[in-house]
Amino acid sequence: MYYILKVLISAILIVSITEISKRSTLMSGILASLPLISVLVMIWIYIDTKNIETISKLSTSVFWLVIPSLILFFTLPIFLKYINFYLSLFCSVGLTVIGYYVMVIILKKYGINL
Repeated sequence: MYYILKVLISAILIVSITEISKRSTLMSGILASLPLISVLVMIWIYIDTKNIETISKLSTSVFWLVIPSLILFFTLPIFLKYINFYLSLFCSVGLTVIGYYVMVIILKKYGINL
């Protein structure tokens, strides 16, 4: 039952933001940019395990990985001017994955292991 509740809350959040975007991209952008998923994950981890160390490590990882995730939001509008949606999304996600990889390598050089 608890697992179903977690899935329902997460799904409702995503569907709600999608529906709001049909009326206001500003409002959906604000909601989507909030770290709601990260907060939900931290709550679920705490409820499931009470493991503060895991939550702390997750928070640190999210902090560092937000930086390369911005690649998606920067490149997608540029690609959309020249190619179709799915190809634009694929290219933006691909560049973002490369950004994650580069960020992890850079962080390791400075002794930060995610």
